[in-house]
Amino acid sequence: MVRNAALAASAALLLASVAPAAADPIKIGFLATLSGPSAALGVHMRDGFQLAVKELGGKLGGQPTEVIVVDDELKPDVAVTKVKALLDRDKVDVVAGVVFSNVMMAVAKPVFEAETFLVSGNAGPSPLAGKACSPFFFAASYQNDQNHETMGAYAQSKGFKKVVLMTPNYQAGKDSMAGFKRAYKGEVVDEIFTQLGQLDFSAELAKIAAAQPDAVFTFMPGGMGVNLVKQWNQAGLSGKVPFLSAFTVDETTLPATQDAAVGLLSGAEWAPNLDTPENKAFVAAYEKEYGVVPSLYAAQGYDAAKLIDGALKATGGKTSDRQAFRKALASAPFKSVRGSFTFQPNGFPKQNFYVVKAVKRADGKFATEIVDKVFDKAGDTYGAECPLK
Repeated sequence: MVRNAALAASAALLLASVAPAAADPIKIGFLATLSGPSAALGVHMRDGFQLAVKELGGKLGGQPTEVIVVDDELKPDVAVTKVKALLDRDKVDVVAGVVFSNVMMAVAKPVFEAETFLVSGNAGPSPLAGKACSPFFFAASYQNDQNHETMGAYAQSKGFKKVVLMTPNYQAGKDSMAGFKRAYKGEVVDEIFTQLGQLDFSAELAKIAAAQPDAVFTFMPGGMGVNLVKQWNQAGLSGKVPFLSAFTVDETTLPATQDAAVGLLSGAEWAPNLDTPENKAFVAAYEKEYGVVPSLYAAQGYDAAKLIDGALKATGGKTSDRQAFRKALASAPFKSVRGSFTFQPNGFPKQNFYVVKAVKRADGKFATEIVDKVFDKAGDTYGAECPLK
């Protein structure tokens, strides 16, 4: 009996020595704004990302995947602390997500210094697109200026002679105005900067009414956009002054604004009715999983996961060879819900941009629908300044 037990123990040791060790899971640190008035943006982006991972069997690149979700609270200092923990304690392979550009600009430095890839699910600040571009950055979304530039081109095509611009006073707000003015050649009679997170716009709306512009363009995401649209109607401006926007009237704000937003126009690179097989499947799956209409944040989060999945498949599930993983990401190895999607050397995509309109669907839900294509396979303006090849 003793001899048999010894033989069994020896056999067990031999098997242990030759059996392959269980592969470590791929770790994704997912940073998003999940609290406060703008939480819906982060929730949609997170849910889109996690839906893709679920559809892939809980794996990215065929590897078991752990998604560690953290709330940046829309506070850059908090975001830096949490992203450092993801890098140092959790040893994540990729950082993904990030809704707001002030948060992105804060966390980019520690992520890049750690030579870790950062895949944006939304924020696309102009500094990261130009001279300060990084080989570790890829945006599964857009460059900040572009959706706003779409509406500048639309305003120009409609012959509006004078407009008022209104945005929060932070990087994305500045990019918003820059994008709009790049395509619009008429008179900008006023540029109104509000506080990030501001919810009362009575003073600004009075100023707009006094200026009597041909149109107003605004970038006011999340709860800011909800309150602005409601107050716009209460001020009697609806129907009197064309309301043009980006990231103000979308599927994150429409459940709250509902009929008050119907007919309002936005610039976007995506809408739920975009006619691609991938998008039809995504929208149906998202609505079934979460019971709400997905927004562009959800679509971008979904694509971010599919992008990482495709790159990992190309590298055998590894991120350790940074050059190989960058090359894999840069090839955009996935089918975007948006259809045409390729990367520029700066890590920002070339894609189509549209004017979309808020509608009430036959099922009673509110959504955006494409009205017209404005730009075809468009890249950002800053890419020419990026030294990466």
